[in-house]
Amino acid sequence: METIEEEKIVDAARVILRALDSNKEISDETMKILADLGARLTSMGKIIEKIVAWEGEESMIWDCDPEEAKEYLKTVDEARRLGERLEGLSLSKEENELLRNVNGVLQTSMVRIEEEFRHILVNNRQNFEPEHMSFRSSEDDGLDLNSVVSFGDDSIDDSIQRDSISRGAEVYIMDLINPQVIPDLRSIASLMFDSNYGRECSQAFISARKDALDDCLFILEVEKLSIEDVLKMEWVALNSRIRRWTKAIRIFVRVYLSSEKFLCEQIFGQNESVSSICFCESSKASILQLLNFAEAIAIGPHQPEKLLRILDMYEALADLMPDIEGLYSDENGSYIKTECEDVLKRVGDCVKATFIEFENAVGSNTSNSAFPGGGNHHLTRYVMNYIKTLTDYGDSLNVCLKDDQSFSSSPDINQWIDDDDSSNEKSSSSPMAVHFRSLMSILECNLEEKSKLYRDDALGYIFMMNNINYMAEKVKNSELRNVLGDDWIRKRNWKFQQYAMSYERATWSSILNILKEDGLSNSGSSSSTSRTLLREKLQAFYTAFEEIYKSQTGWSIPNIQLRDDLRISISLKAIQAYRTFIGRHANNISERYIKYAADDLENYILDLFEGTPKSLHGFLRK
Repeated sequence: METIEEEKIVDAARVILRALDSNKEISDETMKILADLGARLTSMGKIIEKIVAWEGEESMIWDCDPEEAKEYLKTVDEARRLGERLEGLSLSKEENELLRNVNGVLQTSMVRIEEEFRHILVNNRQNFEPEHMSFRSSEDDGLDLNSVVSFGDDSIDDSIQRDSISRGAEVYIMDLINPQVIPDLRSIASLMFDSNYGRECSQAFISARKDALDDCLFILEVEKLSIEDVLKMEWVALNSRIRRWTKAIRIFVRVYLSSEKFLCEQIFGQNESVSSICFCESSKASILQLLNFAEAIAIGPHQPEKLLRILDMYEALADLMPDIEGLYSDENGSYIKTECEDVLKRVGDCVKATFIEFENAVGSNTSNSAFPGGGNHHLTRYVMNYIKTLTDYGDSLNVCLKDDQSFSSSPDINQWIDDDDSSNEKSSSSPMAVHFRSLMSILECNLEEKSKLYRDDALGYIFMMNNINYMAEKVKNSELRNVLGDDWIRKRNWKFQQYAMSYERATWSSILNILKEDGLSNSGSSSSTSRTLLREKLQAFYTAFEEIYKSQTGWSIPNIQLRDDLRISISLKAIQAYRTFIGRHANNISERYIKYAADDLENYILDLFEGTPKSLHGFLRK
């Protein structure tokens, strides 16, 4: 009905002007419309007076009296409508002056309303910080030993593990602005767009909300860092910031950005395009700040100790991609969505490069001296605990390592890999499994080189037995079993048993040879000669046993079951041979030449491989 009325006013005004020019008579209907228009024009002065009076107030209208604020909006809207009606008429010089006055008042009002709009947005913010958003924890700022330990660090243990981060947090919509002022904001936005001040309204909203989202990042303890700042940062500090980032981006996207889009829809819902533009522009700086940090990590040095943290970043971003695609679904958000996809790819490439660097670091890890005691090397423990944790990232690693052929070119390592793959169909193996088998082969080849540093071959065999057994047990009792397979475990069990047998031959074959009957059964030998030879054999046996005891009590076999099994095997061979030797020649050996009883030797064998050197010199049979 309002449009029809406006058309009547315009038509009437044109009829009046033509009639006055030609001195024709004017119809009664035209006179009525002219009178109505005159009444409205008369009210214009009152409207302008009202607006000017409000403009004289320095305080914010919405802070003083919400009802008066609504009246103010209504008055400005009425002035806008009258101005639009006047613009449709052919006006005289005086009437044009009136229109200019109306437009001037409207412009002044729009400036005031824009200030009110911004003021309401800023002063009614609600920075909701539920308990699960709190990051002010000492553990985040402290040293994460498991992430910075080096291959040679003696502190490495079985405690390497990923951060316990919720990987499936639900979207949570909260009121970023006090809900009570949303109707006012919506009314102001509607009036400004109707008055052709939509651009100013949008810019005011974007500016206010951009600052608000910056504050949200501050609440989440995300610092503004340049790429150069990140690249210069020490790992301990960087590690802490990555952990915060990983938690913060989930909350920022699923809570703050989701709520920000809802706020835009509440205020500009009648215009989807405006709502989308305002959301994209207000959130762009904050989301790019988060992405820039991830990009800085991706282009930084590919140090192996960073791998778990980089995987955390990759999984966080990959997990959020459906949310980001939903938030930035139209053309206005295509730039941000593309940036997220590009950064995700770069972080994924960084995961691949860092894992390959990890493989290279394992292969190139060298030692100048043999590992004391022949126990489980730090490198073995580090690598096995590390890849055990990496199995938690199986899906991500399979994506990042897909189609990668960066394997070692070393013939020795390739031989280890070929042996492992002989009973496995490569085509059916996941990229992670292929790389893990390669890494295990690299580790074994490296350990083989380290075993050559021992002057005593027997200790080298103990070293290899320990470390291969450690690898097999670690795989058997973890998710690695599903990755490497039972056949891999069986081969390692066979290998460490072979090393155990090699140790026994290297250590005990010579001592058992002493107890052989060589030279004792010759018919031409006198009884005196035989007894002398028996004494010499016993003395040689005791000397050899004492030397073994002195050295091998200092050797280490950390696995209790493996240690006990080897002791039993030694007893079955050495002690049984000693018992037989003493029993067979009991009549020809004086009691005083028997330094140790068989039971004593058996007990002494129980002291072997404890890692604490002992000596039998001075010990005599009781």
